[in-house]
Amino acid sequence: MKLQRNGRSKALAIGAMALVSSLSLAACGSDNNGTAGAAGGAGGSSSAAAINCGKPGALIAAGSTAQGNAIDLWKTTFGAACSGTTVNYGGVGSGAGIQQFTQGKVQFAGSDSALKPAEVDATKAVCTGGQGIDLPMVGGLISLVYNIEGVDNLVLDGPTAAKIFDSQITKWNDPAIAALNPGAKLPDADIQSFHRSDDSGTTDNLTKYFSKAGGGAWSYPSSKTWAGKGGQSANGSAGVAAQVKQVKNSISYVELSFAQTNSLKSAAINTGASKPVAATAENAANTFAKAKAAGTGSDLALSLDYATKDEGSYPLVLVTYEIVCDKGNKADTLDTLKAFLTYTASDAGQKAIGEKGYVPLPKELTGKVNAVIPTLA
Repeated sequence: MKLQRNGRSKALAIGAMALVSSLSLAACGSDNNGTAGAAGGAGGSSSAAAINCGKPGALIAAGSTAQGNAIDLWKTTFGAACSGTTVNYGGVGSGAGIQQFTQGKVQFAGSDSALKPAEVDATKAVCTGGQGIDLPMVGGLISLVYNIEGVDNLVLDGPTAAKIFDSQITKWNDPAIAALNPGAKLPDADIQSFHRSDDSGTTDNLTKYFSKAGGGAWSYPSSKTWAGKGGQSANGSAGVAAQVKQVKNSISYVELSFAQTNSLKSAAINTGASKPVAATAENAANTFAKAKAAGTGSDLALSLDYATKDEGSYPLVLVTYEIVCDKGNKADTLDTLKAFLTYTASDAGQKAIGEKGYVPLPKELTGKVNAVIPTLA
């Protein structure tokens, strides 16, 4: 079932971008069990949104590094507004986060890929009477970040990028790259690619893109675990971003917020549209507006079109899911969990991460998330 009817796709994309505004949330003191107001905006105007703190408590979570900057903002704002409540999040990668969730070590896990059937089965051991579900919370795009002296506007496509990351293309002035970048002064230099050493949902989404848009150049199944030949590895989004920043003639893949934080250049993608599509939140929002539902019931997993050729639709997108139990959550932290997730899925929470390089999710989708959260038990 589509998240939007076709006639509303454009409107929803515009609506999603309307959320990408400058909003900083200033924490207000609150009664432990009350509601804390959040004020923000460059001019200091008050936000109509409020944080319902729920009961004070400590949440422990782990997973995706791609959403790390978003979680840092959210937990700081929520914790400051809600006296006695803390959120501790470990950016250990999506795979490790899911493992910690199935071991009962965390109240929720962040993953850039939805739970696979075997992982859902594993969650039943800790979700008494229920199972783990996927709640989309952080929209983002994967930037192909590069450090090539004298090249400011690199363009790549699916087949060429796949070959670069599989060491089938090893020079920056390779004819395939040159054909996509007429007039660019591409160096006769070896390409140094970096990939994630940890199991990563960002890797999973990148390799899904290679599988769908790579024209057969990527011969491996999409996976959180890196399978391409050659290249060097680094841990986490911050790790690969740091390597690209330091190493000339290098390339890697990170969520846009890490590209911005590290002042890295992002390649535009030739999708087959009339012109290459830049790695911007606006272009990613156009892709999210046409996402389809893949989950059933309270599971809100999405199906994304990595091979889109629509004008202005950036294909390399990801959604980070907060993985929780639909039933069987720990009673002593359930109220705190609901309160935190309600804030992150709110207009205020989504606006707050918009200025950090993320893509606020369409309101129709966050509305579905907000309908599920109160049912958690």
